[in-house]
Amino acid sequence: MSKRNDIMNTTLDLIDEEGLQSVTFAKIMKRANVGSGTIFNYFGGKEELVNEVYRKVRIHMGETMLEGYDPQLELYERFKGIQLNRLRFAINFPKEYRFIDSYSYSPYISADIRNMEDESREAMESIIVDGQKQGMIREMNVMLCHQIIHGIITSVVRGYQIDKYPLNELQVHQTMEACWKAIKV
Repeated sequence: MSKRNDIMNTTLDLIDEEGLQSVTFAKIMKRANVGSGTIFNYFGGKEELVNEVYRKVRIHMGETMLEGYDPQLELYERFKGIQLNRLRFAINFPKEYRFIDSYSYSPYISADIRNMEDESREAMESIIVDGQKQGMIREMNVMLCHQIIHGIITSVVRGYQIDKYPLNELQVHQTMEACWKAIKV
């Protein structure tokens, strides 16, 4: 692994453990075992570093959400495929998911990074628009609709991660159905 990736992974670990405001370059340097020159060789400052971590994590989540995605499938199957992948990402990469969830609306994340092109978001928005045209999904703002689904999955994952309940095949199916029912006509 490269020093740049070591710095970024360390930053993600520290943010997950301590919160963004508590993370300093001194802590990053110590844990990543690099000097300040190495950090500044790759990043102009903490904000640039955090934005790059956010960008990398969002790309990873987007790629994961599109695994096995087939735009030719029926609407519900496309919806379910992407949302199952979102749920799996949240379970398999909890630090990354928590980071995205916690900092997507932070002023620390620049608008261009927050609004970067994302094929998974575009696919989900396409599903919503197609569903609205077909009269299967409620007429509402596409981003609001998307946010409702994200909120349900995030809440379920949080409960699972603190051992409120199991998340076996039945609960996953129930979660997908709840997401679908929240937006369907």
